Amino acid sequence: MWRHREAAHRAIALLEAEQELQENLGSGAPQLDASTLHSWVWGSVQGLWSSGHFREAVGAAARAVNAQAQAKLERRDASEAKLLSDAFSTNPPTPGHPRLRLCENDGGDTFKNRHDGAGNFARGVYAAIRNPIAHEEDEELEENEALEQLAAFSILARWVDSAAVVKAS
Repeated sequence: MWRHREAAHRAIALLEAEQELQENLGSGAPQLDASTLHSWVWGSVQGLWSSGHFREAVGAAARAVNAQAQAKLERRDASEAKLLSDAFSTNPPTPGHPRLRLCENDGGDTFKNRHDGAGNFARGVYAAIRNPIAHEEDEELEENEALEQLAAFSILARWVDSAAVVKAS
């Protein structure tokens, strides 16, 4: 019995020493917990991620954000960058082209900047991340690079999810 107790005390001491090392020698940088990504992203990739299919996971996240945006906007005639660029346009909505609004248009620069930025960001993630994954036969992504790419789609998903849909009158 005393051997078990002694082993338990040694194990606790080792864990405490490891934690102290991490606190004193670690980078101190924040870490991204994938489970905190937007549910459209993480919910669509968990199985792929856990099996090490990082490239396919990023592609699945891109498809999931697109599908959710199409459903929210009730549009199937456009997708991905084209759909979201149109949706975040600062132009008024027209029939068949509803807009996503991140904030009210108060006539200031913030409205224009947020919507132009969101449209440009959507074009960027689909052009620079999703397109190479879908059209090029490259090697598997490194886990950290794939996680960064998922985070980009998570940002876009949060904007699409939180935006109000404005339709033509």
